[in-house]
Amino acid sequence: MKYITDITNINEGMLEGGFFDGWPNPPSTHTHYRILQNSFRFIAAIDEDTNQVIGFITAISDGVLSAYIPLLEVLPFYKNRGIGSKLVKMMLDELNSLYMIDLLCDAELQPYYEKQGMSKAQGMMKRYYENQHGEL
Repeated sequence: MKYITDITNINEGMLEGGFFDGWPNPPSTHTHYRILQNSFRFIAAIDEDTNQVIGFITAISDGVLSAYIPLLEVLPFYKNRGIGSKLVKMMLDELNSLYMIDLLCDAELQPYYEKQGMSKAQGMMKRYYENQHGEL
């Protein structure tokens, strides 16, 4: 397993395989690549045997005070192996010079993120699920 942060080391073919599991309207592989490419920071976990991306985390930020972590995904086959926890730790370390790092998640995932050193907070959101695929 290796972890990378440089988009030049990833191509769209490395992103195939079942990301966005359970999403009713998931992004295409091309859109997924664009998400990584346009993120303030991303970290991808690569299976060195298959050269496939098996997990990733993204952050968007103003680069001054705040960042938001919109996506953490690990392929279903690779879950419960510590990959997601490693990605979160690496991203929090990467962003630790900022004042605030925010993340929204479903209530059942809050204990997971608390184990990663994050705290529960109140928040608001608006979702347009018809745009979940990310293609314009």
